[in-house]
Amino acid sequence: MSRRRAVRSGGPLELPSTTRRGFLGGGAAVLAAALAACGRTSPVSSSVSSSGGTASSPGARGSLSIGAIPDQDPQVLQRLYGTVADSMSTALDLDVAYQPVTDYGAAVSLFRTGDLDLVWFGGLTGVQARLQTPGAEPIAQRDIDADFHSVFVVNTATGLAPSDDLTPLAPLRFSYGSETSTSGRLMPAWFLQQQGVDPQGFPGGPGFSGSHDATLALVAAGTYQAGVLNEQVWTSRAADGSVDPAVVRYARTPGYHDYHWLLGPGATDRLGEDLGDRLTGYFTGLPAGNDVLELFGAASFVATEAGNYDQIEEIGRQLGLVS
Repeated sequence: MSRRRAVRSGGPLELPSTTRRGFLGGGAAVLAAALAACGRTSPVSSSVSSSGGTASSPGARGSLSIGAIPDQDPQVLQRLYGTVADSMSTALDLDVAYQPVTDYGAAVSLFRTGDLDLVWFGGLTGVQARLQTPGAEPIAQRDIDADFHSVFVVNTATGLAPSDDLTPLAPLRFSYGSETSTSGRLMPAWFLQQQGVDPQGFPGGPGFSGSHDATLALVAAGTYQAGVLNEQVWTSRAADGSVDPAVVRYARTPGYHDYHWLLGPGATDRLGEDLGDRLTGYFTGLPAGNDVLELFGAASFVATEAGNYDQIEEIGRQLGLVS
């Protein structure tokens, strides 16, 4: 398995101080489409029961099925969430299993049906999943998720130098990440629109790479001249030297709320009303330097609540990504 660190995986990020204007590195400030079809035979591994949750024998200790939006290479995600599952299982005396999913829409769908109990969502998919699943509860986010950022990248052949002006991107072949990615689609589209760039008006229409790593690869290959991705992924890939020299960072967005853990009501029904508090306590109680924190690129987890994602929901409705 690859030992490349997940960038939620890249160790704690030190975000530059921000101002009200400017999209570049130290000058950041304030602050997808209908769900992908999930008509697949097996969007998660067969260890998930058809009735929801992870299958377990009578008398076994409680079980919890966790998942995450597939925003990076599958091997990186397996290492990250396998570590989370092992740590959580020991701390909470539960059988915790990580179940990989095929796409962002599958994560939302399987959470709604109860096949996934606890999911690491981006801001937009978390809003979608919560609105579709009455009783779902946001329980924790990383310390960095209250001020998250995206970066626009360009191929060097464009001749563009870093700038806080997004209008030169309008005539380029452009790729987002997943259609329902917060950092790879929703918020970048919003910031483009704020500068007068039609987020759907790129030549031939925008592309959707499916993940942040794929966006980097497509821009490096010249398939697309520009794209946008999660800043953590960019920072980690740049640090480990895996960014192709043909790709340069063009601009950095203002900050916004993003990733968080969302707990489904079925798990609370099975495992007790205090499950949300137990999980929040687990995440917020992780000591500095813990493997989970290192892999998530955070100094700590903090408790969160639905109101933190009101801006995401409002923008999602304005852009037609939340109904």
